[in-house]
Amino acid sequence: MAGPDESSDDEWRRRLTPEQYRIAREGGTEPAFTGEYYAHKEPGRYLCAACGADLFHSEEKYDSGSGWPSFTAPAVPEAVTERRDLSHGMIRTEVRCGCCGAHLGHVFPDGPRPTGLRYCINSAILKFEVG
Repeated sequence: MAGPDESSDDEWRRRLTPEQYRIAREGGTEPAFTGEYYAHKEPGRYLCAACGADLFHSEEKYDSGSGWPSFTAPAVPEAVTERRDLSHGMIRTEVRCGCCGAHLGHVFPDGPRPTGLRYCINSAILKFEVG
């Protein structure tokens, strides 16, 4: 996979909606239970809305009760990168697209087996593809 996208801020703003830009480039979060994919159950792939990279597959999606789409694992390990996030007075692990560096959400160690992980991802930065 390629490294973080070196596009200019203007390019990012042109290709993303204002909500996608706020999440992808400013680390924002959509309100719980409002995103298009939090209760979505159709089989397919979840792609990065910023660059089209394959991020998560429906086989790994589950209802965590958190109000955001939750996955037990990325499509492939290099689909996402992780970094420590100390914002909002807590320690969390931020998840970014491994291809373009867009902020996707966070990963928590409270998911189901076999991974024990919960990738809690913003719907707005995902694009769904059937199949």
